[in-house]
Amino acid sequence: MRMQTRRRSSFSSSPLRTARRGVLALSLALAGMAGAQAQTAPLTAQQQRFREIYKELIEINTTHSVGDNTVAAKAMEKRLVDAGFAPGDIQIFEPFPKKGNLVLRFKGDGSKKPLLLLAHIDVVEARREDWKTDPFKLQETGGYFTARGAIDDKAMAAALVSVLGQLKQEGFKPKRDIILALTADEERGDALSNGAFWLINNKPELLQAEFGINEGGGGELRGGKPNLHRMQVAEKMYTTYMLEARDVGGHSSVPTKTNPIYALSAGLERLGNYAFPIKLADVTKTYFARSAPFATGQLADDMRAIGTGNPDAGVLERMTANPAYNAQLRTTCVATMVQAGHAENALPQSAKATVNCRILPHDDPEEVERLLTQAVGNDKIVVRNMGKPLRSPASPLNGDLVKTVETLTQQMWPGVPVVPAMSTGATDSRFLRNAGIPMYGVTGMFLEPSDARAHGLDERIEIQRLYDGREFLYRLVSEVAK
Repeated sequence: MRMQTRRRSSFSSSPLRTARRGVLALSLALAGMAGAQAQTAPLTAQQQRFREIYKELIEINTTHSVGDNTVAAKAMEKRLVDAGFAPGDIQIFEPFPKKGNLVLRFKGDGSKKPLLLLAHIDVVEARREDWKTDPFKLQETGGYFTARGAIDDKAMAAALVSVLGQLKQEGFKPKRDIILALTADEERGDALSNGAFWLINNKPELLQAEFGINEGGGGELRGGKPNLHRMQVAEKMYTTYMLEARDVGGHSSVPTKTNPIYALSAGLERLGNYAFPIKLADVTKTYFARSAPFATGQLADDMRAIGTGNPDAGVLERMTANPAYNAQLRTTCVATMVQAGHAENALPQSAKATVNCRILPHDDPEEVERLLTQAVGNDKIVVRNMGKPLRSPASPLNGDLVKTVETLTQQMWPGVPVVPAMSTGATDSRFLRNAGIPMYGVTGMFLEPSDARAHGLDERIEIQRLYDGREFLYRLVSEVAK
């Protein structure tokens, strides 16, 4: 990050300078008054309804440990019925206790194929003692909504319930069926209780659509201003390996050279120093090419070089030094947990490490496993895959949908580009893509990268950014369904 130096003015005490300061102070005061008025402006009826839905959903605990997704799904069912949907339009599926899923079908005239709207209503764990406030009570302070799920993913879930309710009340007649699926256990990955996974495997006819919209994208703020709007069209594959070294053990007073902790540690150090090959796909090149105009200096040049598909070694060295860009350019595997030994006065009989891999959608999982084993570099360490990765083919760049997103983005945030992107994390879109349904992550909700708190402490989103995102989704669903 480049730092700006402050230059002293040669006329700092001149009358002109003093006048300018007065004008600036007045301007700032007026701007502050305008901002305060904007923040205290009364909510519209639809914004108020959205806030109530959002608050209710936030305050229903849907963690895996003690939460109940079924309660949340039924609460959203009531909201939709209150908005005018018939009970027969909505189905609740609870294939596992407390893991309820909601599916709504807003019938269209059938002249276009259905649209799927997907959002998960479960959240990751949050301990009250770690947070500044109760994570399951919506806080509205300092211009932010703060709570577990404030962003991931109850913001989108509540927005979609609110949007469809508004459209129903307005008498909207879609040309395509609009399917809303609010699902459980996304945060638990490939668990059998994952709602999107269960639905596509057990009730696939309910989710069949021309394309779908989900989380995974969203806007990026820079210095408080919208900078770019990401549209997720691909995501990395997820898989985990267990690395284990074993030995006969013995008394700690008689150390041996075959200590499995040392063997495993050495293997993990080698893995930590290993870098998987860089592989550029169209989505990666497009992402960097479209991001380049909004960067400056060397970074902009490096982004353009990657966009051409032929970056030199210097470009790659600089870009991969940034963990976020590195994850866009290559498969990554990282040790996340270790376990070893059974007593402080005994030589360990085993040492284990969990290694989590995020594999490029255009990479070969079998080749990744071979390279991982090679990087560990010790045949006494057993490398065992804990679950084959689910392939996640990239969605094609749907011209009509992209154009609609671009048009709406320009209406709401002039000058902000829409950038197709690959998520380094995982979403439920992978299940639908594998079933032949193109999925696109786009939300209209903007966050500062340095303030990204999903899964972390004091998860939050700016209040106005949430309302703007809800408005974007209203316009998007209205446009693509008409």
